[in-house]
Order: sequence, then C-alpha cells, then structure tokens
Amino acid sequence: MLFVNVYFRVKVMKSYKVLVRNRIEFETKHLLNPQKMKNEVLPKYPKFRKEIETFSNHIRYSIKMATVLIVLITLFGAVLMYFR
Repeated sequence: MLFVNVYFRVKVMKSYKVLVRNRIEFETKHLLNPQKMKNEVLPKYPKFRKEIETFSNHIRYSIKMATVLIVLITLFGAVLMYFR
C-alpha cells in the first residue's frame, strides 16, 4: 500500500510540476468533472493536453482509492466491534 502511495505521488508531482512551470490554472470543479475540463480548460491549453489529463486522472484515481480505503477501514472497524 505504501509503494502504491509513493508511486502515485511521484506521478502526480511530475505532472503538477509541468503544469505549475507553465502557469496552467484550473479549478477543482474542472478536476472532478471531465466534461468541464474538456470544454473549458483543454481548449485554452492544447499544448499541455496530455499533462492536464494525466494530472486530473491521477487525482481522480487517488480520491477513489482514498474513498475505498476509508470504507474498508470503517467496515473492518465495525466488524471488529461487532464480534468483540
């Protein structure tokens, strides 16, 4: 699990550095809604399409992983409390 976390952080930070270096800005709503990203941000920065998509996909995937982990930890906690 730690290896997966480090792996994704490295990938996200690599994309993030490219975006920051080139002053590419967008909001959280663009990260969470691919359609808005496609309609509003990508036309502004067509040269950095790959980096923007990579960054937003990794962030969305990280959020999904965190949600699943929280649910699993909660379920395991509930099971341990129930069978105690």
